[in-house]
Amino acid sequence: MNQKLMDSIFDAWSWWWRSSNSKDELALTLLTSALAVLAIWYSWMLINQLIKGQPPMPPGPRGLPLVGNLPFLDPELHTYFASLAPTYGPIITLWFGQKVGIVITSPAMAREVLKDHDTTFANRDVPVAGKQATYGGRDIVWTPYGPEWRMLRKVCVREMLSNATLDSVYTLRRREVRQTIGYFYSRVGSPVNVGEQMFLTVLNVITSMLWGETVKGEERASLGSKFRRIVAEMTDLLGKPNISDFFPGLAWFDLQGVEKQMKELNQGFDQIFNTMIDKRLKMEVAKDKKDFLQFLLQLKGDEDAKVPLTMTHLKSLLMDMVVGGTDTTSNAVEFAMAEMMNKPQVLRKVQQELDTVVGKDSVVEESHIPRLPYLYAVMKEALRLHPTLPLLVPHCPSETRTVGGYTVPKGARVFVNVWAIHRDPSIWENPLEFDPERFLNAKWDYSGNDFNYFPFGSGRRICAGTAMAERMFLYSLASLLHSFDWKVPEGEKLDMSEKFGIVLKKKMPLVAIPMPRLSDPALYE
Repeated sequence: MNQKLMDSIFDAWSWWWRSSNSKDELALTLLTSALAVLAIWYSWMLINQLIKGQPPMPPGPRGLPLVGNLPFLDPELHTYFASLAPTYGPIITLWFGQKVGIVITSPAMAREVLKDHDTTFANRDVPVAGKQATYGGRDIVWTPYGPEWRMLRKVCVREMLSNATLDSVYTLRRREVRQTIGYFYSRVGSPVNVGEQMFLTVLNVITSMLWGETVKGEERASLGSKFRRIVAEMTDLLGKPNISDFFPGLAWFDLQGVEKQMKELNQGFDQIFNTMIDKRLKMEVAKDKKDFLQFLLQLKGDEDAKVPLTMTHLKSLLMDMVVGGTDTTSNAVEFAMAEMMNKPQVLRKVQQELDTVVGKDSVVEESHIPRLPYLYAVMKEALRLHPTLPLLVPHCPSETRTVGGYTVPKGARVFVNVWAIHRDPSIWENPLEFDPERFLNAKWDYSGNDFNYFPFGSGRRICAGTAMAERMFLYSLASLLHSFDWKVPEGEKLDMSEKFGIVLKKKMPLVAIPMPRLSDPALYE
């Protein structure tokens, strides 16, 4: 790898050196000047570290002048980062133009970042796409750690997504899941896009919780596909390397069009939010029938709050719920379904457990879930192999810190490769095998305290929607597997390959054929 990089650098320099016309000579002069500035800056950093007695930065592959390692990045960042660890170790430095990237690929290093120095690393290096998607980065994901973020976290975790609140809206989840089961029953014997329908199910649950309206009737398939495409585009842009992030001086030009694309996508959702907000402000809502939007509007009117909730905050939280809650859960269910169909003995065990606890003459209720340990193990194993956010959301230290004996500079973009940690053969036996048995009677949970397994992150920035995601995942998956047998269309094979993004997805959508397995057709109504 080093030799390849050195050859590339040599070839690049040779091309510049062979330049003969005036335009190339000017370009050569500019490049040489830029390299001189870069060399002076790099030397200053080294000298500054020595003066302060700081250890060196982590090792990493050599990059090209000015652009660093950018030309060598693989689009599948999670696997590319993992491939570097055997050569450079569990903490790696990569240069993304003017931005320093630090990649963590071990539980010990993850603990230092997310627990030992949690407060320092509880910040974000907000990408241009993130700012455009969330009204300037004013949501719970991108807001810097501090009073404003704590206010947003409190609103989400204690009020909107608490266990008590989620218990109170079970009827919404049940209604939408039962509607999905009815849709699949109407398509018995025909191929259906499982991920697309699960996306629409979660979307309907979330919009019901937010403002009480859902996608119904003939609109279901078309709008579900449209919404999923928009959300997919947003998450793709959030995970896409963007020149504007690596060279802030070029951000004004938006060379890749990322800012423009995200702005257009945001405007579509903003129109929906404004419509719902205006409608709610003009109507009277019964005191015993409040949804999240009503709660947020009341909270916005609290002038005595230490940190007031603004309309920008309100719409940013709506965006978090709609975008962050839909794509993540539906993709996780899709991966779990595909893994079980790829390993039929696992699917049969889940169905046997469901038949014992629920029976074929009844439908699944959330009250059954605590008595389904094997299903719970399936969810944990699916999130181990395919963590929803493979690199989490990148962290950014507010001060320079030492991690693993190396210097991590203030302002660096820190990636925690939870995907690689979850597949580490020194931690997991047969790590590439889908084996839910490993989680039966096991200690692993989602608290973020065990850095061998933390699919929802850890520390102060641990996922705020874990409880919601767990309920939707388990209840949806149980209902799908209890109500139907599933098979791949004739002549087709399951493709388990992944597509990288800030949210991990199946590269090829799961298309499967449902076949009824309950005793009475009325159970599908």
